[in-house]
Amino acid sequence: MNAKKYNKIKLTVSTSKWIFAFLLLLLFVDLGYSAALARFLNAYINNDYLLFLSFFIIVSVGAELIFFPIDYYSEFYIEHKFNLSNQTFLSWLWEDFKSSLVGGAIMLPILLIFFYLINVSPNYWWLFLGVALFFFSVVLAQILPTIILPLFYKVEPIDNQQLKESILKLTQNEGLKVRDVYKFNMSKNTKKANAAFVGLGKTKRIILGDTLLNNFSNEEIITVIAHEIGHFKKKNLIKNIFINTLFSFATLYIISVLYKLSLPYFGFKEVAEIAALPLLALWSMVIGLITMPLLNGLSRKFEYEADAYSVIETGLGKIFKNTLAKINELNLGDSEPHPLVEWLFYSHPSIKKRIKKIELVIENKD
Repeated sequence: MNAKKYNKIKLTVSTSKWIFAFLLLLLFVDLGYSAALARFLNAYINNDYLLFLSFFIIVSVGAELIFFPIDYYSEFYIEHKFNLSNQTFLSWLWEDFKSSLVGGAIMLPILLIFFYLINVSPNYWWLFLGVALFFFSVVLAQILPTIILPLFYKVEPIDNQQLKESILKLTQNEGLKVRDVYKFNMSKNTKKANAAFVGLGKTKRIILGDTLLNNFSNEEIITVIAHEIGHFKKKNLIKNIFINTLFSFATLYIISVLYKLSLPYFGFKEVAEIAALPLLALWSMVIGLITMPLLNGLSRKFEYEADAYSVIETGLGKIFKNTLAKINELNLGDSEPHPLVEWLFYSHPSIKKRIKKIELVIENKD
């Protein structure tokens, strides 16, 4: 019952926030506030790039302040109400502040590249930006475990040697080279549990939340890691990169076309007008809403494949099934969401459907 209520609240808040953000941004442009802000800044700033960055920072900070009550309610109050959070209010503020700083540092070069491209190539900026974003994402994936993650968590090798050797043996047997098995203090923020493969090349490694290590047996954790290895063996990661890259280019192109067509309606003439750029965010939100269920459907398919792989390769199907149920309960996941909600918003199948598929795999295997 708590899980249903929790997920209903989270979904209602996130959907309401999306609608509110869309309408607010639309009015910001349509009522002339965007143009007024650009004119105001232009009176004090002569450099176009500084003008663009100042415009972006003011709009972003303004949005953060406007949505602060919603974020507080969703990310702090509700998490505490359902006994999922371990954060104090000050620690929540600090983590949010750090996220903003890191996000800003990551966004800065992307914004400068974007603004340069839309000025020098008004018709094909989307193509060059897609290429830049692809290479940028590769770099981010490489530095995530060594630079970004340690800014938020204490990351260190796991001290459970038996589990570590079992995991490394499993990865080696499957031809997957990882640097090491690490743990991170996930419990400083939440009671939820998680594990993942992170990094690329020499930085590739397995990270386990301490909440997972403290609440699950070695065999249970092995089945979770085998699931992640399943993504590797089924080439889901490569497929994801390829498909997401195609979607990225297609999305950027469609956004560029719709953006250009909508400029006259709002009184703009040039694609590089700073006051017009919030329209790009509006079209991104619309296109993202359309493509989300398509990408989520593909993701759910990959999850089923990785589940089946874990069952077949470990021979611990019943343990894996129980482990998923435990994680779902610990994370207050909705075991049986409305089909429409699952189709639109869930990147993973509901636990009830996953267990049913796993039971079929176990029967066929036996």
